Amino acid sequence: MSPIDVTHFSDPGCPWAYSASPALHVLRWRYGDALRWRLVLIGLTESADQYVARGYTPERSALGQKRFFRYGMPFAREAKPRISGTSPACRVVVAARLRAPGREESVFRALQFSQFTTTRLLDDPDDLRAAIADVDGIDAAELVGAIEDDDVRAAYEEDRAASRSAEGSPTEFQGKAAATDGPVRYTAPSLLFTDGDRQLEAGGFQPVEAYDVCIANLDPTLPRREPPDDPAELLAAFPEGVTTQEVAAMLAHGNDAPDRTAAEDALIELAAAGRATRTPLGDDALWRPR
Repeated sequence: MSPIDVTHFSDPGCPWAYSASPALHVLRWRYGDALRWRLVLIGLTESADQYVARGYTPERSALGQKRFFRYGMPFAREAKPRISGTSPACRVVVAARLRAPGREESVFRALQFSQFTTTRLLDDPDDLRAAIADVDGIDAAELVGAIEDDDVRAAYEEDRAASRSAEGSPTEFQGKAAATDGPVRYTAPSLLFTDGDRQLEAGGFQPVEAYDVCIANLDPTLPRREPPDDPAELLAAFPEGVTTQEVAAMLAHGNDAPDRTAAEDALIELAAAGRATRTPLGDDALWRPR
């Protein structure tokens, strides 16, 4: 069996990308190694000035995040001290790809949690080090210190160029592309599914069913794992931790809506039985196997 390649265009500063995490976890649970992921960093802004010029303020950003609460990911409920650009955080992820291959996804996720559940900034070196300090298998100081290295810069610019190649694509056709800095680019998150010479796109924020249809049309012979009866299996599959909404999404069958209340009840029972740990995160928690 050849895996389907998934090109994932994203940025740690995008709340749409962050809110898609439950759907992406469903794909990882259902298909496992049958999907081969590649994270491409968009670089939404090179500096905070770009956001400021568009009228962004800390207060406006904090209020704007309220529209994403309904998707269930953890959020902080306070404004940051100032606006920040996303390029430095993107380059930290690229540095992880080059200096600690295989750990870039975990670094990316840690930066998302820092962005949306704390008042840390994505362009402050101290905040970046703090954000990824607990990620296993990396040296936080090394990665943050490498963001100006020539090879990191070159790889980041390749990612930016690839992200800005959406003109004429299905993503642009659906109105899910953007052109905030010139070329038409993929928005976060956009997924490109490739199997040999065939490619299907799910551009921008999409329901998990859109991703699933793409995969089904590319290769209906892939093994497809059903939701587990015991949510402890999900914690074992994602030992670095999952949020309540991510668990709820992975427990849902077919096109059923996630039952967050039932998922949280089951997770509380696991923790009470000594089979899981709960770490507060924003207005929710991160659940891990004990």
